[in-house]
This record gives sequence, structure tokens and C-alpha cells, in this order.
Amino acid sequence: MAITKVKNIPVLGFAAYSGTGKTTLLEALLPLLTDTGLRIGVLKHAHHNFDVDKPGKDSYRLRKAGASQMLISSRYRHALMTETPDEEANFEYLINRFDHQLLDLILVEGCKNIAFPKIELNRQQVGKPWLYPSDDNIIAVASDSELELQIPTLEINDLDAICQFIQQYVVQQQSTIVNSSPAVCCDTLSPAFLSVEQGQQKILRSVDALTSSEEITLDNAYGRVLAKSIHSPINVPAYTNSAMDGYALRSDDLDHDDFKLVGSVMAGYSYQGELGAGETVQIMTGAPIPLGADTVIMREQSTVKGDTVSFSAKASKGQNVRQAGEDLEVGQTVFEQGCLVEAPELGMIASLGFGSVNVRRKLKVAVFSTGDEVQAPGSELKANSIFDSNRFTIKAILQKLDCEIIDLGILEDDEMVMEKAIEQASHAADLIITSGGVSVGDADFIKNVLERSGNVNFWRINMRPGRPLAFGSINNKPFFGLPGNPVAVMVSFINFVEPAIRKMQGVTDFMPFKATAIASENLRSRQGRTEFSRGVYSMNNNTGQLEVRLTGKQGSGILRSMSEANCLIEISPNIDTVKQGEYVTIIPLQGRI
Repeated sequence: MAITKVKNIPVLGFAAYSGTGKTTLLEALLPLLTDTGLRIGVLKHAHHNFDVDKPGKDSYRLRKAGASQMLISSRYRHALMTETPDEEANFEYLINRFDHQLLDLILVEGCKNIAFPKIELNRQQVGKPWLYPSDDNIIAVASDSELELQIPTLEINDLDAICQFIQQYVVQQQSTIVNSSPAVCCDTLSPAFLSVEQGQQKILRSVDALTSSEEITLDNAYGRVLAKSIHSPINVPAYTNSAMDGYALRSDDLDHDDFKLVGSVMAGYSYQGELGAGETVQIMTGAPIPLGADTVIMREQSTVKGDTVSFSAKASKGQNVRQAGEDLEVGQTVFEQGCLVEAPELGMIASLGFGSVNVRRKLKVAVFSTGDEVQAPGSELKANSIFDSNRFTIKAILQKLDCEIIDLGILEDDEMVMEKAIEQASHAADLIITSGGVSVGDADFIKNVLERSGNVNFWRINMRPGRPLAFGSINNKPFFGLPGNPVAVMVSFINFVEPAIRKMQGVTDFMPFKATAIASENLRSRQGRTEFSRGVYSMNNNTGQLEVRLTGKQGSGILRSMSEANCLIEISPNIDTVKQGEYVTIIPLQGRI
């Protein structure tokens, strides 16, 4: 059971179906609880839109007029109303809005799909099914039925008994807080129960960026990481120029009706001489502004008769003129060390006149598969064997990450062969990746080799798919042992290997892109673990919002589901159901696998 305490404040919920009378019960309980001296905060979750201020009131009018946050205060109370049109605030965020220093307990009405301690309320006349059989977070049941359960049962109309139970719960939780050990961190957790975030942090603390670099031409720089910051050697623009096709003139002459046309300037050329009073020069986009001129009027607003030009619109000083150095000044930093060089960066670097850049050398990654049952594609499939798909998946992702790949092929289940190959790989590569052989029940070849030649940090992550994961080092070279199931390989790679590779490449502040989408169907998960499902997201043309659906069956060995997916759907450990119409986190896969 997941016990939720936020900043040492116990949290307790009332879970029930609509019509059971949660609000009525809570309204009757609160006076009894506050009479005992408890300071109580209440969070109520609604499935519909609501207003906490009345139409016509000032706060209502201002909020409806466009205020995304509306704080109203008086001598007796204050309230902050926050509009959340794009995404509903999550449970942890809402709980942390309370002033915990002034509370002893937070009661929650609703949020029955979130993992935190709850009392289930049930009345026979409502006719709804029980929640406790499928929710381990229910610590007691209050009903008008006679029950014999392993958890406490209360009479739903006996307010004193419910009040006493809540008091005991608070005392128990406060005692737990006082006697608890210091905050748990990755190093003190059991290796079998690391969360996704803890595993990521532990891995990132264990890897370092490459220090060696090389100078390469721009033609070969795409996908590489800058080893040195780039500073502009020139002003950008290099000279003051026209932002559009039109006519250059002096702002002192803006009150003139007509101008004398004395020349024209094409891009790549300049006007010789200084512009005089009442004179104008035809100018093309990017051409230098003539001496004396400081304003450009667009061609569409002009009328030309012979050598006389008039304008149909009023102009202001400096309009349509790009000043020298207004984008970049000489010596200004353009890209910091650790910047990933992609198409926009290449174009910018080239525009500054650089023909080469200093980048981190390519990361060398050794890849191999294990198992006597694993067979190379292209051969006739033997009995009780499978074709090696994971190695090709891993190599393809590594190619997208611009790594240099050392392919060791398939290693047989022989400890001496495996130890020799891994030892050689640790000297030739910066990182070693394999798949299979890391689950409970697998042959212990890799584990034995790692224990003799290096060390193992952890073996299981609280996620699905991809729970078995080995991470360690061989001769101080990071080692990843990914799961054997094809889908689990890709999910584990995205969550753990890619961030490690980006850090080793020297990329600063790498953050995998995530977005939110509306679930177009109910999504189930198991509380207590992070669930990654394969999904397909698309834009709803009517609402302009992203929507997501499952690809179908979600077995971790169904490789086709990954091919059909364009995203992973990430469901956090404290949620067991995402209902149709609710928001969920997605990880787009385009360009990543």
C-alpha cells in the first residue's frame, strides 16, 4: 500500500461512487474532528466545471475577462483561482498548495483513482460495486452492510466511530513521521524497487562526458556536440541594411510629399555618396542603407512618376531597417559548449564564416547479444531458437544518436567467451550494451562476469515493460544489460541509455521531449509502478488538441506494436486508470527509434 505524506502531513481520502454522500458525511465529520483540536485542510476533486465565485461578482468578472490567476482577499479569508484550460493540475501539485505548517491532516474527497490512503464509503441503496478488492490503498470501509474484512470496517452512520478512526490514523502517521529514518535516496533503496526517476538519476551520476575532441568540417558536423563555445567574429547583420524592398530616405524628410529618385541599390552593392535632403534611393532587401538615410518605406506604399516618388502611408523613423549587430555583436556567444549541432545550428555557424568546428569525438559503443537460442537473421531458423532482433534495434537507435558502433555479434552462453569479449569491449569502447540475461531465472553468465570484472548497481526498475535492467561498469566503462523482450529493450533504452549517452557526448541539460494528450479510450495501469504503453497520437482537427489511443495488445514481446506506435504513453505510479477524456503524458518517438 502506498502511504502518501506530503511535508510530514498525513493525507486521507474518502473514496465512493457518486450518490453515496461523501460531501454530506464530510460536512458532518469536520466539526467533530476540529473539536478534537485537529487542524484540517480539505481537497475536493470535481469531474465537471465549477465556479467558486458568483456570476456578477468582481472576481468572477475579472477572471472571465481573461485573468489566468485571480486572487481575492478580505479581512477574513483569501482565495486563489487558477485557470487550467490545457491540463488538469496533478494530485501532488494540489496537495502542496496547502500551508502545511498550519495543518495536522489533509482530507480528500474524490481522486479515487490516485494511490493514497482512503476510507471507502458504500451504501447498499446506491447499488455500486466495492472498491476495496482492487485498491490496496483503501485502509478501512464505512458502509451500512455487515462485513468481515482484514481491514477495519465502520458503520457509515456512526460519525463518532469514523472520527475516532481518523484520530487514530493521524496519531499513527505522526508517530511514523517522528520515528522515521532520514529521507530515502537511491543509495538506500532496495535495488529491486528503484523508480524510473531514481534509476535515471543513479545512472547519470555514474557517467561522465568525454573530454577528447576533434576539429571537423561543417559537412561532417551534423549531430555532433560542440566541445568549445562559438563566439561571433562579426556583427550580424554585418552592416545596417534594408529589411524589405522599398525606398530609403532620411527621417528628417518624412514630412515631404515628394522625393527625388537619385539611384538604386541591389543586394551585394552599395550607394556611393550621401543621401541629400528630399532624396530617396530604391533599395532591395539586404542592401546597405545609404549614408544619411535611416528609414525605408516599403515598395507597395510608393508611387513612382519618372524620377519622383511619393508615398501613400505615413512612416516612422528607423522603420524597416536592420541595424548592424542587432542580432549578434562581435565577440557575443552564439552557441555554448555542449550544444547539439543540428540544421539550424549548422546554418548559423556557416553564416558566421566558420568552415570547421571543434566537437566531442564520437562515442564508441560496443553492442552484443547473448544466448544459445539467439540466431543471426538470414540463416535457417533452428528448433527452439529465435532470430536476433534486439541488436539491430539497438544499433539503429545508436546510429540516430551519432555513435560509433562496435558490433560484437552474438556471444554464446559460455562464461570464458563472454568474459573475454566484454573485457576486450571495455578497452575498445566507451560504453557497452547487451540485451537478455538480466532477468531472474536467466543464466548467470553476465552477472558472474560483471561481479568478477566490474560491479553491478541495480537489477530491477519499478516499471512496465522493462523491469529487469542491469547497470554497472567494466574497467570503469559503463555497462547496460537491457531486458530480452524487444519492446522492453526500446522502452529501457529511451528512459535510461539515451540520457546517459547524451551526457557522455557532452550534451548539456538533455531533457527528453514529453507532451500531454487527451486519452481517447480508458487506459489501465497498476498502481505503484510506471507504465509505458505504445500509443498513436494525432491532432483533433475540431479542438486543435492532441489525442492518443493504444496500438492494441501491449505485451512486451509484441514488436509490431512498437512499429505501429508513434509515442509512448506514460502513466505515473500513483494512477491506476486514465479515463477517456482525461489528460495523459506522451513521449513522441519520431526521430528517436
